[in-house]
Amino acid sequence: MANVLSKYINPEVLSRVAHRHFEPRGLVMGNLAGAHKSPLHGFAVEFAGHREYVWGDDPKHIDWRLYFTREKLFIKQYEMETNFVCHLILDVSASMRYGADAEQKMQYAAQMATTLGYAVVLQSDKVSFSTFDEDVRGFITPGNSMSQIVRMTEHLNELQPKQKTRMPECLTELTGRMRRREIVVIFSDFFTDLDALEIALQRMSYNKHEVVLFQVMHHDELAFEFDGMIKFLGLEVPDEFLAQPEDLQRAYLEAVKKFNDRFEQMCQHNQIERVLVDTRRDMSEVFVDYLNQRSLLNRGR
Repeated sequence: MANVLSKYINPEVLSRVAHRHFEPRGLVMGNLAGAHKSPLHGFAVEFAGHREYVWGDDPKHIDWRLYFTREKLFIKQYEMETNFVCHLILDVSASMRYGADAEQKMQYAAQMATTLGYAVVLQSDKVSFSTFDEDVRGFITPGNSMSQIVRMTEHLNELQPKQKTRMPECLTELTGRMRRREIVVIFSDFFTDLDALEIALQRMSYNKHEVVLFQVMHHDELAFEFDGMIKFLGLEVPDEFLAQPEDLQRAYLEAVKKFNDRFEQMCQHNQIERVLVDTRRDMSEVFVDYLNQRSLLNRGR
């Protein structure tokens, strides 16, 4: 078990991330006492407003000061503090196999998901974990114990990314397994039809989920820095292509820019966070920069 955990959890990255709070941006739904505001009204924690007294309300919540000024009975309402659920979704299709060792997209994204899951559980919130390619390959129901992290790493260790991806269909299926007002974090290269993906993500937004996309790409995919004659092999299609990289670099980079610009516009239009990640970059820096930015935006709301 220790070997499996060490494969997906880097102690140095964890030491910089584990105690940083990952806070929801909006109101969340939950059923445990936690550190986040809920849209449900109860009689605990933080004052939210008044409503008129109706027969059956507990008299101890009557605002008597308001009664003496308005000669009507009003009940004090409060916002409950609650936990949130963070759904971590990992693309395990064949294109995620690109790269070697720690810079492989699949390995890098899996470590990101496991590290974020650890941080969420550490702050007493719940995390679920799902994987998909052509179909949903795994779904670990929400939990907030450290055994959840063990289950995640055990599932990851059994995976062999070989299939193509049907991302929009899989995300739609997973959305149906979620409650409302939760956080959904997806790790993928997002090499899919963006129009179909947008529809799937809009369904998540319609269900009041906060959606965060970590677009994990290898440095080769971003820079296309190759020398000499190269044989390119398809990961999701059985094609081979022998070429001089310098003959392709300009057109390739233009195509990548066009795709990423369209992806970013789609995310902005739907108020979805997108974080582009180069697997050559230190993962702890990626997380710290992201969490700092998220914290600043939260304070500004």
